[in-house]
Amino acid sequence: MKLHYGLDDFKEIDMMAILPIILPVIAIGILLVSIALLDLYKHRKTRENVLIWTLIILFVNTFGPILYFVLGRKDMEKP
Repeated sequence: MKLHYGLDDFKEIDMMAILPIILPVIAIGILLVSIALLDLYKHRKTRENVLIWTLIILFVNTFGPILYFVLGRKDMEKP
């Protein structure tokens, strides 16, 4: 049993076999980020902490947009 893997072991991975698994995850992540940023921009007058939410959406990858949709949309002021 091999306990230590080096960088040469990554050459043996068939990326074309992994691509159908990784590509939908990347596409969903990009879609979530873009929708969250568009919603934040559209409602920037009524949202609090726009800069903080922008940083969370961009740098917390898939969970950032989900956090925005669950928690950030509640920041709207009540009319």
